[in-house]
Amino acid sequence: MTGRLIVVGLGPGDANLTTPAVSKALAEATDLIGYITYLDRAPAGPPGQRRHATDNRVELDRARHALSLAAEGKDVVVVSGGDPGVFAMAAAVFEAVETGDVAWRALDIRIEPGVTAMLAAAAEVGAPLGGDFCAISLSDNLKSWATIERRLKAAAEGDFVIALYNPASRARPDQLGKALEHLRSFKAADTPVIFVRAAGTSDAKIRIQELGTVDVTSVDMRTLVLIGSSLTRKIERPGASPWIYTLRSERELS
Repeated sequence: MTGRLIVVGLGPGDANLTTPAVSKALAEATDLIGYITYLDRAPAGPPGQRRHATDNRVELDRARHALSLAAEGKDVVVVSGGDPGVFAMAAAVFEAVETGDVAWRALDIRIEPGVTAMLAAAAEVGAPLGGDFCAISLSDNLKSWATIERRLKAAAEGDFVIALYNPASRARPDQLGKALEHLRSFKAADTPVIFVRAAGTSDAKIRIQELGTVDVTSVDMRTLVLIGSSLTRKIERPGASPWIYTLRSERELS
């Protein structure tokens, strides 16, 4: 009997932002596999459900383990935070399929989407992703810093709103500062920079600054950074943080 493998995204943190389809997959699985931090967020399953927790930097090993269990007939769910297709486990699973046992290509593999961090962060402040935007991870674990700088330059020259994932960690505390310094060559000094920590949770914290004077000292891996385009606008509000949104059309400037 051939099993099934579903890759799910739990969303950014609040249980209300986990989709019903993901909740159903978690409840029906015989085996859950994932980074221990995300597995701890998954609700208790039925009796006999097994959990296989791993460290953060073993994505391909985790994917191969999940595929092997599915090939044995298990109903396997691979757990990611946010959306599994955005800097997460869905790509690792398909990489393992492409390079692994040919029999894995016949498995029933499905992806259940989730709310990724940039969507949750944008919702906290208004609609900064209302126009064209892109997402870039500042982690250089899987790509060079030269590649990151090239992509930042292309995004800035294209006048995209830019969502920065993995902005800083203990191992690379200077990445975000370097990235913003690089972007100052291509974007105006008054470009809004939005920091949202723990987006989509009751602990969310928002900070809005400008590119020319931005302070990155309190940024960590739970922070999502949004950098505006020339069409991004700020609406000041009495006694509250401003709304930030991006015009949908250049014609709206006239």
